[in-house]
Amino acid sequence: MAESVQIFGIRHHGPGSARSLVRSLQVMAPDVILIEGPPEANAILPLAAIAGMCPPVALLIYAPESPQAAAYYPFAVFSPEWQAIQYGLKQQIPVRMIDLPQTHQLALRAAQALPEDEPPTEPAAETSEPSPDPPPEPKATSAETGEESPALRQDPLFWLAQVAGYTDSEQWWEALVEQRQDSTDVFLAIQEAITELRQTLERDRPLPTVDTAATADPQELREAQREAFMRQSLRQAQKDGFQRIAVVCGAWHVPALASPLPPAKQDSALLKGLPKMKVEATWVPWTYGRLALRSGYGAGIHSPGWYHHLWTAPDQITTRWLTQVARRLRQEDLDASSASVIEAVRLAEALAALRDRPLPSLDELNEAAQTVLCFGDAMPMRLIHEGLIISDRLGQVPPETPMVPILQDFRRLQRRLKLPDRTEPKKPLELDLRQPTGLERSYLLHRLRLLNIPWGDRQRTSSKGTFKEAWRLDWKPELAIAFIEASQWGTNLYEAASQYASHRADTAPNLPSLTELLDQVLLAALPEATTHLMERLQEEAAVASDVVHLMGALPPLANLLRYSDVRRTDTRIVSHVVDGLVVRICIGLPLACASLNDGAAVEMFKHLVTTHSTLKLLQNEEHLSTWRSLLQQMADQETLHGLLAGRCCRLLLDDGLLSPEDTARRMGLALSVAVEPVHAAAWVEGFLQGSGLMLLHDEAIWQVLDRWVISLGAETFVTLLPLLRRTFATFPIGERRQMADRVQQGGLDRGPQTTARFDEATFDRDRADGVLPLVAQLLGLRFP
Repeated sequence: MAESVQIFGIRHHGPGSARSLVRSLQVMAPDVILIEGPPEANAILPLAAIAGMCPPVALLIYAPESPQAAAYYPFAVFSPEWQAIQYGLKQQIPVRMIDLPQTHQLALRAAQALPEDEPPTEPAAETSEPSPDPPPEPKATSAETGEESPALRQDPLFWLAQVAGYTDSEQWWEALVEQRQDSTDVFLAIQEAITELRQTLERDRPLPTVDTAATADPQELREAQREAFMRQSLRQAQKDGFQRIAVVCGAWHVPALASPLPPAKQDSALLKGLPKMKVEATWVPWTYGRLALRSGYGAGIHSPGWYHHLWTAPDQITTRWLTQVARRLRQEDLDASSASVIEAVRLAEALAALRDRPLPSLDELNEAAQTVLCFGDAMPMRLIHEGLIISDRLGQVPPETPMVPILQDFRRLQRRLKLPDRTEPKKPLELDLRQPTGLERSYLLHRLRLLNIPWGDRQRTSSKGTFKEAWRLDWKPELAIAFIEASQWGTNLYEAASQYASHRADTAPNLPSLTELLDQVLLAALPEATTHLMERLQEEAAVASDVVHLMGALPPLANLLRYSDVRRTDTRIVSHVVDGLVVRICIGLPLACASLNDGAAVEMFKHLVTTHSTLKLLQNEEHLSTWRSLLQQMADQETLHGLLAGRCCRLLLDDGLLSPEDTARRMGLALSVAVEPVHAAAWVEGFLQGSGLMLLHDEAIWQVLDRWVISLGAETFVTLLPLLRRTFATFPIGERRQMADRVQQGGLDRGPQTTARFDEATFDRDRADGVLPLVAQLLGLRFP
């Protein structure tokens, strides 16, 4: 068997591993290739050879009945598994995936009672993957104590890196493997090293067996089951008559698949009775950003863009990389001359020589680029890191790829409406809703958002009208799962969005949530769902007794009425609901505002202001007349909180229903000595919050407020000062500056009523003189 089976231990995303693997396969000329991966994907592996398949891509294994139960297997062009697949397809030899099927792995996850809202995760990182940081100093391992080094299990290659003089396994692996061109002897060295490490580990802590499975760690048990299934797959290939079998797997698994294999009966027993879950497989586009370790991908790498360069650069790796760096800097209008590139190349090569490295690694290249091309500044290196080291490269799958019907419908609409390709990252798009194509594009994007498929992100537009929409299109790999989830509601986007909207209407918890949903449904142009939603809205509004909910439901409906002319939507049913809401708000608001504490008054204040703005936006004179009569009633309500009473007066004054004289009279009553100072201060805050124009242009109001402040006692003034300062802080800076200028020029004449009286015999002028410079500084005055 040793002559007919060769095991290639690789790093899951490594250009050096991939290059050495391709060369080894060419030398071996196998008649079958077994690859660590999901067997459910065997039927769709031939799609990898189609011209439209462009890495990075990923195999997606998902449960149709529960799409969130899913697993990704990403591949870059430099992934060894991808190159092994390409070699097998080109040579027309069988390629089989041999990892433990996801039909079992996903079922095991579900059996472990993971939260239902947990996002789909990539397969766990192989322990052969170097960890991003060096582990802590390892503990001693001994048979007597039974202690095990956590560093050994977390990052077994760290020990080899230490022996070789490296501070972490990442640098060691890159220097030993990834920067090699086509070495075929590296796999034998990897097998020997990993075998020794595993024997050391398993001497003190054996892998789970059938007898110990019940008490074994779930993660360790799953790893043992994975390796058992790989061995079973290897035995099956031998049984099928293949003579030259190439096995491509994570380096950590190599000893488990090497000869001699344990008895097949043991592996069968370990795999017996595993739970199952129905799954399907497809290809989806991937990104280098999601391949990076920082994305949370367990087998991620630090620098996918750099590894792509290592794979694609035929020669002069250093020169070509620094040339790309200079080009990127010039795109950002930063100087990067050819002479600087030459100097950076020399510096990188010199640093590599000083560190006894055969070629400059990414560390040397970054240091050279920052020193020479960035003049020592670290900020431009962020551009290099995001644009080149990580890279924004995004893959593509061909139309022949299996996909759910709703995704096929999306692709058809995307082509018909000539929308940018779904794989283009962060593509801006501006829609003119007056044009049929722009309106249909808007419908599509809003239907996707309704289905929680955020391909388009709504942006602010500089246009003041409602006939334009700005979007930013950004395809993310996880949107493939979102389409699968949405497929339960229908086979096309229109049907799915309508059914899902009706479902949300039936389960909406309150009236505001229904009106917000109605906004989304009308923007998405779903008439059937709109009819059902309006029925639910009328039912809910008929029994709703919470005035706050009624007020919260009004603004979204007003927005819908505003869009009626542009979107050609029949909003008569919306107008009917609005009429009922306004009547019920006006009836129930006085009682709802009675005897509110400070916190409740603040919340009601926001709803009061929003409702007033909404009714003015609707421009319905009947509604405005009813509302203004309500405001006058509330302004005279004795039990009304001062914050609300003051705002009612201000709204009536702004609408011209109160004259400045009448307003000053009301303020005078609210600030009279018979009123509690705290209530009076709240009245001032409600009246003035947001704008102080009244104080600048109406001397009567200024005088009333001035007299009230002068009349406050020392302790009361100190108590109310924070509230008054908070009120004035809401004024625009221009208004505050005008007030200061007016005071500096002499202020307003208070008249004899406001002249302070004091006994000159007891007045301490020295103490007053000591305070005056500070007061002048606070008021912005010059003090002689």
